[in-house]
Amino acid sequence: MKIFSWNVNGLRANYKKGFLDWFKSAEADIVCLQEVRSNDSDLPEELRKIKGHHLFLNPAQKPGYSGTAVYSKTAPDKEEKSIGLSRFDGEGRMIRLDFPEFILLNLYLPHGGRQKENLEYKLKVYDFLIDYLKAIKSKKVIAVGDFNIAHQEVDLARPKENQNSIMFTAEEREQIDKIVKLGFIDSFRKFDDAAGHYTWWPYFANARERNLGWRIDYCFISAPLAENVKSAFILDKVMGSDHCPVGIEVSL
Repeated sequence: MKIFSWNVNGLRANYKKGFLDWFKSAEADIVCLQEVRSNDSDLPEELRKIKGHHLFLNPAQKPGYSGTAVYSKTAPDKEEKSIGLSRFDGEGRMIRLDFPEFILLNLYLPHGGRQKENLEYKLKVYDFLIDYLKAIKSKKVIAVGDFNIAHQEVDLARPKENQNSIMFTAEEREQIDKIVKLGFIDSFRKFDDAAGHYTWWPYFANARERNLGWRIDYCFISAPLAENVKSAFILDKVMGSDHCPVGIEVSL
């Protein structure tokens, strides 16, 4: 089974840049999207009804903002769209799908603000998320999405210059530590511990061409699924967003 995750930076905008061509070539079983910025009524028909896939959409209450979506070849037994925190839930930042073999979480964690004006909110969301994960950590869980935190120095091109920058502060990095301590595995690092692998690049200063990026998009797997993951990958050549797709191949 191939599962992909991608912050598309606006699904309708990405659609105009060739999203469906990528989608068809990916041959994915599940595609999780973040920052879709759309609701069902404003998506093109081609996106609402991709042959062979069920669409699950969680738009933000605020039009053109945030939101998540999942395309799945298989219909789940159950769907949830809330974590229990009103602001987070109103921004459409989570979709949980329960399948017979595993639980899938598609997550879009808050950025925190360039001036850290929303850092307190971000940390509060992580508190809720960690409690949420703690309750299901003994199950087979795949948690993917844009976590908006680079975990270690190896996860960004310029760690020294960004020690106090949003997405790399000590208190943010500690949140990923807590997820790992629960037994969740950063699937990409299970296979590759080298530097230079990033999933997001700023738009300025030709950052993507120079690979001055950050790895802030993850596929976490709970301990009971550790041996089921066969590969993990970052598709950094795929364009259409300031993020690139990430994914895993898992045997279930």
